[in-house]
Amino acid sequence: MCSLQFTGGWALDILTVLPPVLAIIVAMLTRNVYAALGLALLASETLIAHFNPGMGALGAIDRAVGVFDSTGNTRVLLFCLLIGALIAWMRDSGGVEALVSALMKRGLVSTPRRAALAPALAGTAIFVETNVSLLSSGVLGQRLFDAHGLSRERLAYIIDSTSAPISALILLNGWGAYALGLVEPYGFESPIGVVAGTIPWNFYALVTLAGVYFTVFSGRVFGPMKTAGLNREVLVEDEELIAPTRAIYMWLPLLVMIAGALGFMAWTGGGNILAGSGSQSILWAICLAMLVAAVLLISGKAFPKGGLQERGFAGISEMVPVVAILFLSIALGDSLRVLGTGAFLSSVAAQFVSPIVIPAVLFVVAGVTAFMTGTSWGTYGIMIPIAMPLALALGIPPSLVLAAVLGGGVFGDHCSPISDTTIIASLAAGCDHIDHVRTQMPYALVGGGIAVVMYLVAGLVVSL
Repeated sequence: MCSLQFTGGWALDILTVLPPVLAIIVAMLTRNVYAALGLALLASETLIAHFNPGMGALGAIDRAVGVFDSTGNTRVLLFCLLIGALIAWMRDSGGVEALVSALMKRGLVSTPRRAALAPALAGTAIFVETNVSLLSSGVLGQRLFDAHGLSRERLAYIIDSTSAPISALILLNGWGAYALGLVEPYGFESPIGVVAGTIPWNFYALVTLAGVYFTVFSGRVFGPMKTAGLNREVLVEDEELIAPTRAIYMWLPLLVMIAGALGFMAWTGGGNILAGSGSQSILWAICLAMLVAAVLLISGKAFPKGGLQERGFAGISEMVPVVAILFLSIALGDSLRVLGTGAFLSSVAAQFVSPIVIPAVLFVVAGVTAFMTGTSWGTYGIMIPIAMPLALALGIPPSLVLAAVLGGGVFGDHCSPISDTTIIASLAAGCDHIDHVRTQMPYALVGGGIAVVMYLVAGLVVSL
């Protein structure tokens, strides 16, 4: 199918932002993410098909089918389905209740502050893979937050605002490997040094992590988060709680999944975690964790005959709506790349030549691009090839501009209702997706505003 090439100036180029804007407006107004993503995909494909809505509809179907052309996409979608089975096994077997009860008896999560600290620490510690971090810390936090009357939206904020920022900081993961691959072609003496040097410059990630821990220790929230979960607290009281059984039903499969993801990334990377396949590793890890969980549950007779299979499929079915959103968001992101949305937005950065403003501008444009497209990694693929030549031409430290792009991508993801990480964070916390975006956005905007000021200062300092 032919693609539309916008060469008629801003009047036509600006149309490339119409589909993501449509998605965001429809999602916010109707709270129907499926309709928002579907309409945006149709709009994008209609533009690609030279404004032919019939061909656009056919193109949208083909684009959706094309999601499975990528083995990485297929693995992530399959992982999200299988994690539903594992979560159901841990929950319905009484393993989650047992672990929560054990932590409470030892006084480790006896207060709301300690309960909030547990998923924050888990989200920070599991930096090897964002999805593993989100789901592990989310499953742990759900019962803890319910027990202390804390909202699921606050949990979603905590896990979302630790997992991606820490992954973009530590970079001993797929994020680092991806960034390294994008930086290497520019002939730096030490590409690894450029990537590693982003840590002190990644202001948004640092500010966001600091904000999470301030919220945890102070217990203070602002914006829509103040009233989040008021109805949820009533519902929790009416839920039938599962009797605690054995904590090992939860902690051992989770440990196997995390360790397996690390081990498989090292294996697929030939001993180098940075070179490993994240999507392949997490899929293998969840399969291994499910095997361990099944052996534990069968040997412990946690379910009646046939119950393991029944609850597993029930857990998978619970994930179908969220996986459908993720599937549509991937298809939309692919379509927007062909349309040229990211290329248009990133070209805005090239209009600024002052070294003082370049880091701040790159951060903002990366944030807008990630917000519009729903993908930080797609944003990096667009923005890093622009940022590196700018750094070389203007004499700006490459680690500074790379950090601005990395942080901007995470910032845009945190604000976007079509981002895969915000979708998975909502899933892991067990809260409404739009409610998560609505309550997290004020925190992200504050962090983003502080980061912009810090990048302006950094641009001024390095230009002296």
